[in-house]
Amino acid sequence: MSSPINYAKLFGFESVAAAGIFAALYAPLTVWFFLLLIRHQSYVVFTLFIFCQIRFVAFIIRAILAGSETAAENLDLFIAGEVLFSVGFFGLLYGAYGLVMDRLAFCSIVPFDNILNRLMRSRIFFHLGLSTGVALGIVGIVETSNNSSSTIGSVLRKVSVIIFVVLTVLQAYQTVTLVIAERRGELDSTSMGARHGVLIFMLIAILLLLREIFIVATIGSTAKQNNEHLWYPLVALPELLCIILYAVPGLIPPKRNDVFNLPK
Repeated sequence: MSSPINYAKLFGFESVAAAGIFAALYAPLTVWFFLLLIRHQSYVVFTLFIFCQIRFVAFIIRAILAGSETAAENLDLFIAGEVLFSVGFFGLLYGAYGLVMDRLAFCSIVPFDNILNRLMRSRIFFHLGLSTGVALGIVGIVETSNNSSSTIGSVLRKVSVIIFVVLTVLQAYQTVTLVIAERRGELDSTSMGARHGVLIFMLIAILLLLREIFIVATIGSTAKQNNEHLWYPLVALPELLCIILYAVPGLIPPKRNDVFNLPK
């Protein structure tokens, strides 16, 4: 009888402390965005709240997998943790994109206002792209977890990564558009956090790009991608810093009736 597979060791989950620390850091952030959601009911804030919840649970699962040999041999628990990490990025990236779109709604003139750019500012298309990337990623995770040599699973995960990279670049482009609009002073006086918002959004865009560059650079090597000496500083930390930046008071613009009725 073959010995059970330790998925934590197989995929490089070693540090219980690191996972525990990140889970502890996400706990107050989850509470913060829940309180913010009560005061500022919007889909963007909701996705950020869900992201914090998902990361909190995912890091707890990762800590359990790294600390318990019995749990590490549970394939369903391992898949659950990986799926949560995959799905969670949806909320983070959409939060960045949605907040940029919300702030652009307060600009009197939006630069590069042509058909192509209006299409790229479509929340529906961006949401569809994210959903597609998440779906392909989940199927790829399940496939490769059940069969590590699965070609289909590997291809699906790579396609998912490429979709997220494209959407991250698109979000960065929209951030540059916002920077130009706000630098020109073409921003309604009702906008909050305009003074430091540009710098914060640029930092968020850079952190998201850093994360995706690492994922793409290691797309052909699961061992390198899961190396905790690289994964925590280049994937987990940029995500945490992004969500902390989102929590800066005044970054989220005040609620306005027409914010979610933008041209699609």
